[in-house]
Amino acid sequence: MKLVRTEEAVGHVLCHDMTQIIPGVTKDARFRKGHVVTEADIPVLLSMGKEHLYVWEKQPGMLHEDEAAEILFALCHGENTCRKAPPKEGKVELIAACDGLFRIEREGLRAVNTLGDMMIAARAGDFAVKKGDSLGATRVIPLVIEAEKMDAACAAAGDRPLFSVLPFQKRTVGIITTGNEVFSGRVQDAFGPAIRQKLAEYDAEVLGQTILGDDPDAIAAQIAAYIDQGADMVLCTGGMSVDPDDTTPTAIQRSGAQIVSYGAPVLPGAMFLLAYRDGVPVMGLPGCVMYAKRTVFDLVLPRIMAGERLSREDLVRYGEGGLCLNCPVCTFPNCGFGK
Repeated sequence: MKLVRTEEAVGHVLCHDMTQIIPGVTKDARFRKGHVVTEADIPVLLSMGKEHLYVWEKQPGMLHEDEAAEILFALCHGENTCRKAPPKEGKVELIAACDGLFRIEREGLRAVNTLGDMMIAARAGDFAVKKGDSLGATRVIPLVIEAEKMDAACAAAGDRPLFSVLPFQKRTVGIITTGNEVFSGRVQDAFGPAIRQKLAEYDAEVLGQTILGDDPDAIAAQIAAYIDQGADMVLCTGGMSVDPDDTTPTAIQRSGAQIVSYGAPVLPGAMFLLAYRDGVPVMGLPGCVMYAKRTVFDLVLPRIMAGERLSREDLVRYGEGGLCLNCPVCTFPNCGFGK
């Protein structure tokens, strides 16, 4: 690549796209890379403020921005991701090829972005995406870059693609609603409709909903019964606080489930419980799930639907971003909740 005066560029090959901006009319590449400059182009280029141009002069060990962008794309491109368009002005966009959970190899992403002269920007990971959603974009900052820097990027990224989308799986769900007040009919169940509305966002089949009193042995037996029926997930609603009549955590433990965490650094949803029995997630949902727009359940459910097995550390990470601001108009997941 070499720098020439625009008036002296006739016959030379442009090594990058030249964007023309006319407010209210257009913002697009007026001349594409590879274009051979003609006499007629000179006035147009000067009107665009281009008094000097970079023209292509290939040198050993150097890569054009589009060549480097292809390398960054390859580092990002994982399962169920795809490129929306060929490189343009050194940028490549990746989109989701299916509905699913967007995953990011965060250490690799940070390592590449630390190198300088290149960037990979992504939407927040561990959230649901739909087919066609933008996942991220890559770009090399200079017009040309040393091949050895791109080799360093490949080493920094590691062996696994930086982006992937885990497809949502079909799940069968058993719902257990607890509480003597609901079991006796003194209070109408509001949990069931709220849970079904959440599940309707995914490919989930409700095996049934059982309403029980505050008997931990009966609740434990019903958890086991749903799993024996083939439930991929059991949701226990109510009875999650520290009141004497709230026995759901005890029941989940008596069912033989191994508790991952009772409590999460998320509001609404601090009294959330996650456990596993024979690999099946069993969740204790606090009362906020019944009335709040978005809660800890909205953060955990897409990960469970994608087949992830969550650890206590996964829940601990929600501490930063775990406070819902209860905005008058909810824009979740296009907000900071859970990120």
